[in-house]
Amino acid sequence: MVTTHNLGFPRIGRKRELKFALEKYWKKEISEQALLEAAITLQTQHWQDQALLDWIPVGDFSLYDHVLDTSFMLGNVPARVSVLTGNDMDSYFRAARGRAVIDDAAHSCVNASEMTKWFDTNYHYLVPEFDENTHFSLNPERLVRQIKQAQQIHHQVKPVILGPVTYLWLGKSKDGTDKLDLLDDLLNAYAQLLGELEKLDVQWVQIDEPVLIMELNPAWKHALRKAYYQLQASPVHLLLTTYFGQLQENLQLACELPVSGLHLEAVIAKDEIAKVIDWLPSHKILSLGIINGRNIWKTDLNETLDWLESIHLDLGDRLWLAPSCSLLHVPIDLDSEQQLDVDIQSWLAFAVQKLHEVAVLAKALNHGRSSVAEILDENKADIASRKQSDRVHQAVAKARAKEINEAMGTRRSPYHQRTILQQKKFQLPLFPTTTIGSFPQTQEIRKARQDFRQHKRSEQEYRLAMRKEIETCIREQEALGLDVLVHGEPERNDMVEYFGEQLSGYAFTEFGWVQSYGSRCVKPPIIYGDVLHTKPMTVEWIQYAQSLTQKPMKGMLTGPVTLLNWSFVRDDQPREDTCMQLALAIREEVLALEKAGIGIIQIDEAALREGLPLRKSQWKTYLDWAIRAFRITANGVADETQIHTHMCYSEFNDIIEAIAQMDADVITIETSRSDMELLDVFDQFHYPNEMGPGVYDIHSPNIPSVDSMIALMQKAAQRIPARRLWVNPDCGLKTRNWEEVKPALENMIAASRYLSRNLSAAKVS
Repeated sequence: MVTTHNLGFPRIGRKRELKFALEKYWKKEISEQALLEAAITLQTQHWQDQALLDWIPVGDFSLYDHVLDTSFMLGNVPARVSVLTGNDMDSYFRAARGRAVIDDAAHSCVNASEMTKWFDTNYHYLVPEFDENTHFSLNPERLVRQIKQAQQIHHQVKPVILGPVTYLWLGKSKDGTDKLDLLDDLLNAYAQLLGELEKLDVQWVQIDEPVLIMELNPAWKHALRKAYYQLQASPVHLLLTTYFGQLQENLQLACELPVSGLHLEAVIAKDEIAKVIDWLPSHKILSLGIINGRNIWKTDLNETLDWLESIHLDLGDRLWLAPSCSLLHVPIDLDSEQQLDVDIQSWLAFAVQKLHEVAVLAKALNHGRSSVAEILDENKADIASRKQSDRVHQAVAKARAKEINEAMGTRRSPYHQRTILQQKKFQLPLFPTTTIGSFPQTQEIRKARQDFRQHKRSEQEYRLAMRKEIETCIREQEALGLDVLVHGEPERNDMVEYFGEQLSGYAFTEFGWVQSYGSRCVKPPIIYGDVLHTKPMTVEWIQYAQSLTQKPMKGMLTGPVTLLNWSFVRDDQPREDTCMQLALAIREEVLALEKAGIGIIQIDEAALREGLPLRKSQWKTYLDWAIRAFRITANGVADETQIHTHMCYSEFNDIIEAIAQMDADVITIETSRSDMELLDVFDQFHYPNEMGPGVYDIHSPNIPSVDSMIALMQKAAQRIPARRLWVNPDCGLKTRNWEEVKPALENMIAASRYLSRNLSAAKVS
């Protein structure tokens, strides 16, 4: 009989209950006990959602981040946090966001842990920190509590833990300590943990080692062998779990490690299944991730059974079925959607539906296709409907994409000539200040948008409300003294969804939320068909903002690669083809803004790096078309028009040459949490254009001091000439409130003015 299980479930709740509970707790509107009770309620619901499976995961739930949970379970808490007063919850949120509930701006606030992308997804994890004093001390109470609660609901629970080697891989050495020197001590903690789990009558433990799909040097391969040969004495069965890619040269290693079972990402690594079956010893189970855990399209169940049935014949009871990875990356339940187009909805599957797909496939294998014949027929019709739909394919979009040529991606003059014209036009000071685009989204703004969508407010009333908010943003920026202004984006619900709503080929959900980090959730739109620009999308709002001020106004757009990577993308054509359609659509908006008199245009490519293949050997192919898409979008403008781009939390050093090839006049990036470490690459690489290294961490409620921002910019000025440096926050200010934003920006502007007075271009050129 085939066994079914799941690798992880979304945490946030169908109506983002976790988000709202966290934010109430941080505002001191509910107690810690109330927060924990809300978490238990959610976990219970999620276990019930998965009760149709043979094994349900436990430990995949987190109040903020599962990697941070692992750090706390292992006693690896940053010293700046552990020395402060308060309980474990206070320490946890100080590490996550720089502040606990008991803290204020003058008491116990610390630098939040660095945050970066979880492999090639849009989920952000908190980076573990290591140094020569790092020692691991097991503290498994949170996991133990979850296991006991789950066992009351389902008799077969499978704890999920992050593997020791991947944990070290994901972390960062703060003092040059070799991370692998910490492995022995770490393995002692893991061995102790597995012993504790055995006391709870746990039989199987899912131990995640996605590092196995990476290109590993001999030291890291040795670490994997050492780890699992040392843990093979574990009293529980270990299911070694990989996802997000193929094993390739690590396939034999993965099969030979002394564990009880192996999970293979069968959606991407389908071609490796036969090799794994050949290599895997006959006493081990093989779990196949046969349902895509990162996209929302229905699985072709009949086609999947066509190749899965022979595998079942070979493996029998040794075959387990699951989604390809944790379902953290998809919305919870398609049944929540009441407004979605019926045809499009019939093509989709969210987390709950994906688990039903797993169960259907298992039933078909265990009892024959006839046992699920009606479901298979319905699935076949839905798959055919999508393939044949006229709404998916538009000849005009395909024809335009074929007309793309190299000239479309090339500026008329090189940067060193453009910058002279731009400086003459804008007359900006040394260390000019700006923000990344959005300003606080107040309750009034959200209510105005909601009322308009629900037809409780007329279009005229809505436009007046948005104009009022734009005017407020302009007046606040002028009062602060910013050099380049933005309109604040009150009309935008999301930087991707807003544009998708005005392009053809997109569909949208009401409750399709996924977690980005902590309480931050996004609702990715769905690209189901060919994309076309049908009307101006931003011109009215930005042109109005420019009419309110004499200062230069920056038009704000989302770039094609980010529109691609932050959407659920159609899987019936190469991603490159969809990206080129997006590039042409946003290019038309760039030209429309320029024609309307907007001289500075920012095209955000926050998600450029996260689209990188996980293996460096495949990077060039992706970067070639991704950079080409940006250049097609940006480079149709006159030399006097200044093009900005922005990139969020990511390590950029290894792709800096590709970033330079984008040829944006100004690039803004995150550097505050990493203490300008991202700029180390400029010791060797001469970046040719202008840069704004972010000095204000907007993902923390802390207000940065003038001195701290001066210090960060002085580090930047050691690498990049002052005449090419901008001063700005890390990211948009949408998630903050005005009480935090205004003093932070005042300090930022004060830092800029100090630098202008005390740092001349001659000193740092």
